[in-house]
Amino acid sequence: MPGTMSPADNFSPEADCKELRNAMKGLGTNEAKIINVLGNRSRSQRLEIVLQFKTMYGKDLVAELKSELSANFLRLCKCLLMSLPQFLAKELKRAMKGSGTDERALVEILVGLDNKGIIDVKRCYKLSFEAELEREVVSETSGDFKRLAISLLQGNRLEGDVVDKELAKEDAMELFNAGINRFGTDESKFNAILCSRSYKHLKMVFAEYKLVAGEDIEKSIRSEMSGELELGYISIVKKIKNTATYFAEELYKSMKGLGTDDDQLIRIIVWRSEIDLVEIKGAFQSLYGKSLREYIKEDTSGDFKNLLLTIVK
Repeated sequence: MPGTMSPADNFSPEADCKELRNAMKGLGTNEAKIINVLGNRSRSQRLEIVLQFKTMYGKDLVAELKSELSANFLRLCKCLLMSLPQFLAKELKRAMKGSGTDERALVEILVGLDNKGIIDVKRCYKLSFEAELEREVVSETSGDFKRLAISLLQGNRLEGDVVDKELAKEDAMELFNAGINRFGTDESKFNAILCSRSYKHLKMVFAEYKLVAGEDIEKSIRSEMSGELELGYISIVKKIKNTATYFAEELYKSMKGLGTDDDQLIRIIVWRSEIDLVEIKGAFQSLYGKSLREYIKEDTSGDFKNLLLTIVK
C-alpha cells in the first residue's frame, strides 16, 4: 500500500519557490501557504524546491524558515526538506545526543530499514557528522543491547522469498532451547537468528516456535528478557509480523497519556509518508477504533497540527 504523499501534478519548483518567498516576505508569515506547499509535494519535489530556492534567491530555504517559524512547526518543516537517509541519520544523532540514549528511536530506525536503507543511512551519517555511526552506537550502548544494535547495523540480513521449512523448524527449536526451555537465556542465539534470517523465513520460524513452545514468541521474549533488550527483540518480531501494525502501535505510544512524544510522532509520519502511511492509518483505526487524524487533532495544536494533518490526509 502506498504512502499518503505522492508527486504533485503540474509541479513547478519555480512557482513553489515564489509562493514560499511571498509567504515569508514583509511583516508576518503566511503559514497556510507554507503548509500547502510542503504538505502536498513528494520528497523528491521538496528537494528540488530547496535547490531552486537557493538558485533563484541566493538564500537557503531552511535558514529562511528558521528566521520565520519556531517550535515543532519549524522542526517538522526542516524534516520535510531532507532526503530520507539524511533525515534518519539526523534522528539517530538526536537519539544519542546528551545524557542517556533514546533506545526506542534507535531500535525503531534500525528495525524499520532494509539492508540498503541501513547502508545509505550509515553513509549519510558519516557525511553529515564526520563520524562512524557504528562507533557512536558502540559508545552509547552496552551489553546484549549493544550486540543487537551492532548486528542490525551491518545491513546484512538475508533478503528474499525463499523459505526452508526444515531450517525454520531448527531455528524455532534453537530459540526454544535458548530461552524458556533452560535456566537463564542464551541471548546470542536469539541475536544470531533474529538479526540474520530473512523476514519471510522468520515468519515461518515464529509459526513453528508456537507449535514447539505452546506460546507466541513475543510472550517468551517478555518473560525471558527486560529493558532495552526486550524492546529490541519485541520490535523485530512485531515489525516482521506486520509492519503497519508495528508503526501504528508506535504512533499510539507517542500520543497516549500525558504529553506527546513529538520526536517519535514527527519521525514516523515523515518517514512513512511515502512508504506505507495509508496502511498504517488503517491499522491504527482497527487497533484503537479511532482514526490517526482524530488522535493528531486532539494531541497537537496550531500550524504543527495543520501540517501533520495535511501529510496524513
